[in-house]
Amino acid sequence: MNPKPGGSARGVYEERLAEIRGNFESSGDGLQAAAARSALVGGLVMQFWEEQVAANPKLGKGVAVCAIGGFGRGQLFPYSDVDLMFSVEKGSEKLAKEPIRSVSQSLWDCGLQVSFVTRPPGECERLDVANPEFALALLDLRWLGGDQDVFARLKEKCVAKLRSCDGKAIGVELAKLTSERHAKFGDTLFHLEPNIKDCPGGLRDANVRQWLVGLRTGKNSQNVGNAVASSPSSEEFQEAVAFLAAVRCFLHYRHECDDNTLDWQAQDGAAKHRIGLPGPGHGSVDAAYWMRVYFRHARVIEKCLLREAESAGLEVETPSVARKIRVPEEAGFQIKAGVLDLRETSSGGVDAAYEPEIVLAAFRAMAESGARLSQSSEERIANAIPRLSSNLEEGPGLWRQLSAILVGQRAGHALRAMHALGVLELILPEFHGIDALVIRDAYHRYTVDEHTFVLIDTLHGLSADPKKDARKEVEEWRVKFGAILAELQNPGLLYLAAVLHDTGKGRVSENHAAESARLAQSVLSRLEMDAYDGGVVMRLIETHLEMSAAMRRDIFDAETVRAFVGKVQTHESLRMLTLFTYADIAAVHPDALTPWKAENLWRLYIATANQLDRNVDEVRVHTRVSGGALGGWRKDEKITRVLSLVPGREAAMEQFLEGFPERYVSTRSAETMRQHFEMTQHFADDSFQMTFQHGDTRSGSVSEITLVTQDRPRLFAGMAAALAAWGMNVVTADAFANQAGVVVDTFRFTDTFKTLELNESERGRFLSSVRDLVAGRASVEKLLSGRRRAKRRPPLVPVETRIEFDETASSHSTLLQVIAQDIPGLLRAISATLSERGHNVEVALVDTEGETAIDVFYLTTGGKRLTVEQEKELHQGLIEAIEANSR
Repeated sequence: MNPKPGGSARGVYEERLAEIRGNFESSGDGLQAAAARSALVGGLVMQFWEEQVAANPKLGKGVAVCAIGGFGRGQLFPYSDVDLMFSVEKGSEKLAKEPIRSVSQSLWDCGLQVSFVTRPPGECERLDVANPEFALALLDLRWLGGDQDVFARLKEKCVAKLRSCDGKAIGVELAKLTSERHAKFGDTLFHLEPNIKDCPGGLRDANVRQWLVGLRTGKNSQNVGNAVASSPSSEEFQEAVAFLAAVRCFLHYRHECDDNTLDWQAQDGAAKHRIGLPGPGHGSVDAAYWMRVYFRHARVIEKCLLREAESAGLEVETPSVARKIRVPEEAGFQIKAGVLDLRETSSGGVDAAYEPEIVLAAFRAMAESGARLSQSSEERIANAIPRLSSNLEEGPGLWRQLSAILVGQRAGHALRAMHALGVLELILPEFHGIDALVIRDAYHRYTVDEHTFVLIDTLHGLSADPKKDARKEVEEWRVKFGAILAELQNPGLLYLAAVLHDTGKGRVSENHAAESARLAQSVLSRLEMDAYDGGVVMRLIETHLEMSAAMRRDIFDAETVRAFVGKVQTHESLRMLTLFTYADIAAVHPDALTPWKAENLWRLYIATANQLDRNVDEVRVHTRVSGGALGGWRKDEKITRVLSLVPGREAAMEQFLEGFPERYVSTRSAETMRQHFEMTQHFADDSFQMTFQHGDTRSGSVSEITLVTQDRPRLFAGMAAALAAWGMNVVTADAFANQAGVVVDTFRFTDTFKTLELNESERGRFLSSVRDLVAGRASVEKLLSGRRRAKRRPPLVPVETRIEFDETASSHSTLLQVIAQDIPGLLRAISATLSERGHNVEVALVDTEGETAIDVFYLTTGGKRLTVEQEKELHQGLIEAIEANSR
């Protein structure tokens, strides 16, 4: 580049830059603009260097001028830095030092941001692990001028040696750098305001893919355009790179600096000028549509990078260890080294990718194990979508398959793969409306679909092992909320509601919860979901914003809590809404869930649960309820469902349910209530009917024992004492009675001494012993006296004992609430004290929150509430019993 007579080099350079910009604004070709600037800068560099050689001809030997990095690829975007390298033979360093400094200064005077290095050829032949970026820059080495012999030695011996000797190590370092960069963006490309260079699926990933190809083939490409053009199967990739190149040029010109953030205003501008789209200047497009085009191209780049990394045996995402699972031989797929591969033909003799059951089973295996689909399996499933659509059967079978995917520990991973291939939309067309949807606010970081997947990741993360690298103050809350997740009766309903909760955002901007619920109704209809389960999903979607709204008010105000209780109504709904709200906040962006928010959410949960407990004795089940505009009778939906399970015995089942607290019905499945009813039919054989389910301490589950019998004095106390005698620590418990005096007492407990876990043969003796102890056929005191008392560790968080009475919570019972340190034997001590004083437990609700036991009892004496004197005596007796148990 030579300046015009009387013109400065900077003036000519800026004039040419203006021409390049004008050409870009008329053509929209970002790659062409980047290549034009690269050629322009290359000419300017050589003009300044040749001036130095003219002044000292000795510089013509021993120095090669090279472009590296983006400059070497021929991709200098409007405000990109210039990466320049002078390869100087030993002995010429002193001669070249001042001329190189002079060239650099001249480039800076022209307004260029220059990063230059000086290296002898011999220092470029090995990887410096402390500076892997330099080795990557050398992969794009390009000669600009100077001594060709020096450049030839540099390229053919040193850089070639670097590739051959350290190619594998460079690949590993490249994968590490990429993984670290992706982690900064949450390992997702779906950001509302993405960085189109560094985000996953950005131009940097396109470069990484090129470098990996070069390391595999032993060749280096001068630019991404040429690299992809050499591969007939890379047309989509080439289009994606061209699109992002246009966007980056647009952003540089708009911001007048090397700023690659695609903010909202830039999105509007890009959509207005149709940046990257065919036919520039032929009318603007909607910004939401344009962003979806961006995400589609970013997906292509990310997928191509992952495939190339897979071929090289590298991991460029945050490492995740795939869990080993057993895959039956007839499954239609196999998993090896964390990669799931569909078989070419199924047992039916057709491609396994054409059979929905096999494909959905494969995604279930991905959700359980974290395995990823092989490249060939991805392509086959994507091509098989039309066949899958025609073969897919709806109804309960599809719900079972979908539910199995949703409850898998790595469900988010499987759902993302299903979404990218079109399988998720095949099952849930309603989800298509939020595909890569950008909703602009100052709060959310991700697109609507990615926010949904992050929410599901967060929910499953509640049951994961403690995270060593997590913030301590947040990790403590994760463990607490994780305990709630373990109590859910049907977690699949929570995850389905999570998938559908924001689908309405694709259609309306306000009250999306109502629109999402409307869309969910069609999903539930296609899945032929049970009316009760469907109602749970619908209520959660309709009210999924209510807990966040309540947190914006005074959660210590009784009226706030009472109003919120009216919206959740049951403990199961409260649990689901609490978990959903926790995950919904956490999925906004990594720092959204502050300890303060977590604490407020927890306090609201506890306050609401306590209020529900205070209402439990007042609201009773009546199987026939008068109502309706035409009069007559109707039955509750869930009760109707229970009755359908006992055809011909509906009247007996209604008699069984009559008078139970509403909480009994709301916290038990229809099948569980049927089992309890069936147990009452065997009272003639044994008046103490029991079921027992042993929990696996390794998975964190607790054991559960349920007693169904006729009410009698000391029954609840007897069960608590029997469990204490065996060394069991009660975690939660509840006791309910119906109008006919049938009681259902359920205790969930941990095996303190692992007696039942280590000695499976003891389980039968355990049940027989508990039955005898409750029936009074064996002495609790004798068994307790013979049990060695373990030395107790001091509590991590001391809990002060509080005993409260409430005469307003029930019209016929006295409410007793005991809050104390959770230690083995506590429930036995409390219930024994109640029994000794002749108080009858109408309803019992026992719960444990961390190291705090929260026990609620509805008491009567002789069918009446307790007197003030009885309350004072009981208060003193409980204090003494709790203190004695803690010694």
